[in-house]
Amino acid sequence: MDAIVTQMIILFILVIIGYYLSKKKMMDADFDRKLSGLVINVTCPSLILSSVMDDTLPDRGLILPLLVVGFATYVILIGAAFLLPRYLPVKSSDRGIYSFMLAFGNVGFIGYPIVASIFGANAVFYASILNFPSTLLIFVFGTLFISDGQGKMRFDWRTLYCPAMIASYLSILIVVTGWVPPRVISTPFILLGNVTVPAALLIIGSSIAQVPIRRMFGNTAIYLMSFLRLMLVPLLILYLSRLCRVDETIANINVVLAAMPVASYGTLFCIQYQKGEVIMAEGTFLTTLLSVLSIPLLTMFL
Repeated sequence: MDAIVTQMIILFILVIIGYYLSKKKMMDADFDRKLSGLVINVTCPSLILSSVMDDTLPDRGLILPLLVVGFATYVILIGAAFLLPRYLPVKSSDRGIYSFMLAFGNVGFIGYPIVASIFGANAVFYASILNFPSTLLIFVFGTLFISDGQGKMRFDWRTLYCPAMIASYLSILIVVTGWVPPRVISTPFILLGNVTVPAALLIIGSSIAQVPIRRMFGNTAIYLMSFLRLMLVPLLILYLSRLCRVDETIANINVVLAAMPVASYGTLFCIQYQKGEVIMAEGTFLTTLLSVLSIPLLTMFL
């Protein structure tokens, strides 16, 4: 547990650094937007690929069970995201922002290093397959939630070949074929992938800097959402996993992923649609802060 707490503190320090850099005018909205594009399109896909570019490949027999569990999990998460915000003390126009925060966790930016620290480096591949539905659905339902569904819930086939999805396809292919890429190929992806976590957390910190710090701690609805996001929903998924006798390794990794703070994509989408940036920044800040305690606590149930 000490290792997990240490990892969460390290990641949160990077958020604070992003906050500081923004206050010092070394980061701004335009820089954040460009850096976000780099993370989404280059470094995060590289992180997924680098997880299978090791001498020891993950178990290929778990790919199908991982996909089944991943899609079942997002049926639960998205169902909860449609239902629960109706019972939170928020304006109807803001429910979509809360729906996004409940449905999508920060798997790609925080989840992978946390999974690696708990379960080992090869578990990142399992996490990427479990996160496969999120990569697909976040651009469908995420857009729907943030935009209030203004005629935008249309499946975009381009999602199937966005960089993160291509990286997922290639990582599955590498595992299935058993091919171990030479260092001249794997090292650039590893180096680029290593940029993902610090860059994403700096963006979060920079976004948080735009909001008065007192407001971050003064929203009852954000606290309720945080409890649901970080503890209640993951515990429900753990209970259902055990009820359905899901493989223990898969179930444990999946529960940890379900307990991640609010997805950084939320901030990126809010910037894109110019809506809900303050609420999303509050939710991202508070869930990231509380996850330092909630994730170690949740692992006690595994």
